[in-house]
Amino acid sequence: MAKCCSFTASRNWCFKYSFSNSGLKSSTTDLTDGTIMHCWIPKTHKEKKPTLVLIHGIGANAMWQWNEFISPLSSRFNLYVPDLLFFGESYTTRPERSEFFQAQCVMRIMEVYGVKKMTVVGLSYGGFVGYSMAVQFPEAVERVILGCSGVCLDEKDMEKGMFQVKSVDEAVSILLPQTPEKLRQLMKLSFYKPAQKVPSCFLNDFIDVMCTVNHQERKELIEALHNNRKFSDLPKITQPTLIIWGEYDQIFPLELAHRLKRHLGENAQLVIIKDAGHAINMEKPKELYKHLKSFLLDSRPHITQDSNGDSRKQD
Repeated sequence: MAKCCSFTASRNWCFKYSFSNSGLKSSTTDLTDGTIMHCWIPKTHKEKKPTLVLIHGIGANAMWQWNEFISPLSSRFNLYVPDLLFFGESYTTRPERSEFFQAQCVMRIMEVYGVKKMTVVGLSYGGFVGYSMAVQFPEAVERVILGCSGVCLDEKDMEKGMFQVKSVDEAVSILLPQTPEKLRQLMKLSFYKPAQKVPSCFLNDFIDVMCTVNHQERKELIEALHNNRKFSDLPKITQPTLIIWGEYDQIFPLELAHRLKRHLGENAQLVIIKDAGHAINMEKPKELYKHLKSFLLDSRPHITQDSNGDSRKQD
């Protein structure tokens, strides 16, 4: 339970106010199979606006990862921002832990809300879910944006030393931190310029509020991403796709961005954000929004930037 003087709980409340002030409301749906899905939805769905589904990663609930983008995007889109299973108020008693099942649950609530066409934006783990939605429901998902999402990883990549961690258990201990030391390690891996000298009391507070609930289930989500995963089995999606990556991502190294671009070919655009790590939504929100807006709204060609800073137009 959150402490009455918790900075994290207070921040959570501020995010709820921000979402509500941007024209969204909290909605919880019982899918009747032991699954409850929470989602922020428009107070009024406007048919003339396109629909945008924003899917969060492992780090926290939807509000913490998307708050910076809700206000500017809500004026142009019908926004739907779900909490994935075992985050926020979403939960299931079913045993499935794959991104395949997460994608089905998100699509089921979109069907409940009467949404038939959408663009999906996924950050990190949310990108795995968004990609799976595009694979399973190509008639509904029109475009895809993947932010620092290693959907093309192979279980052998860890054995070959691609990642900072040496095992899935080590990855879990960092991605789901239970001590200030592990949370500092996560910050170091997630940010190009991580905050320094954050007091342990703040870190413990964040862990108590955000990282202890559903810990076992979230661990199983991470394990399901890696176990028996083969790049050769990854389907190619046909929707126009924007791949956005931090130049110094240490969670999912930049090599995976180039691998995904090669896999999808001319159907995909790759943008590399300079001087950024994995948490591009927090470290470079203005630049991330610029690329989102360009892909979603602008008609001009994208500028694709490689890690050397060279730029070129891409149709």
